[in-house]
Amino acid sequence: MNQKQWKQLESVVAQTNTGLPVGLIVDSPWMPGYCGISNIDFFMRPDTWMDAYKKIKADFPDAIFLPDWWNEFGMATEPSGFGVKFDFYDDNLPTVHHIIEDTDDEIIDTLTAPDPRKNGLMPLLLNLQRYAQPRIQELGEEINIVSTRGPLTIASHLMELTELLVGIKMDGDAIHKILKVTTKLCKDWLEAQLENVKTAKGILVLDDVSGFLNNEDYQEFAHPYLKEIFSAFPETMHLFHNDTDNDIIVPYIEDLGVDVFNFTHKKDIGSIKEKVGKKVILLGNVPPMSLVRENEETVYAQTQDVIAKYIAANGGDHHGLLVSTGGGMAMGATQANTQALIRAAQEYKL
Repeated sequence: MNQKQWKQLESVVAQTNTGLPVGLIVDSPWMPGYCGISNIDFFMRPDTWMDAYKKIKADFPDAIFLPDWWNEFGMATEPSGFGVKFDFYDDNLPTVHHIIEDTDDEIIDTLTAPDPRKNGLMPLLLNLQRYAQPRIQELGEEINIVSTRGPLTIASHLMELTELLVGIKMDGDAIHKILKVTTKLCKDWLEAQLENVKTAKGILVLDDVSGFLNNEDYQEFAHPYLKEIFSAFPETMHLFHNDTDNDIIVPYIEDLGVDVFNFTHKKDIGSIKEKVGKKVILLGNVPPMSLVRENEETVYAQTQDVIAKYIAANGGDHHGLLVSTGGGMAMGATQANTQALIRAAQEYKL
């Protein structure tokens, strides 16, 4: 993002912004299709990847993209360091093959965190960051935010999600062994990127699986590990994505040290604001599929409705809201509908 956009994001976090900026989580589920390129070209051709970002910035100059200039291989990025097999497709996201069958699998006792500077696809992404940075800076922009999938989400790509959730109930010790390793990887991967990208001032953690738990299990198997990650980077802005249809996590967001929280469109933004407190910025929560299925008028109306509900729940104050979709940009989201969302935020009468 450019310096003006970063300052705008900082003003939202400081709750000093005068208008209603729009922030959109964009990556490989949406960008290749929108830009008319294959997923493999997006991942493997650095100039094609850069051209895709140039296009969306030209089409939506008033949006703050998050994390922006994201070097990634979809969900294959972090699990690749463990030696998993993964499949790539021209028209879809990579799939990851599990290496842990269940909590009795002997591999759990020997599982160690990979070195993101040497193992899997992560060194390739670090190299892409080094390649891209001077070219991004020539455009007057910088990489300001780096990201990682969270510890439970990574674990769910090492073993079946069902087995992971059953293990939480039946063999907690084994699951803790896995999560200690995946948490270390999250910290090491963020640290490697922050060392690589001196302009980065924020971290984004994405962990939907932490939203699949009940309150007791969240407190034991999610909160300590997520908090360990955020606490390891006290000088950065903290962004967290969890768009599962579960608000168990919401009261704990502030304790995690999260500055900006992206959540599901299936929960009323007013109720989320009441539970999350004044300090945390909400990034949401227009239905993502509306940008695919609906018309501009509907998206415009939905966006203004989200804003109105937020302001009503926040005592008439617009601060603490970064207008967005309730989750990342959906595959197939159109230019016209995305522009309608942005226009609705810009034209809302505060």
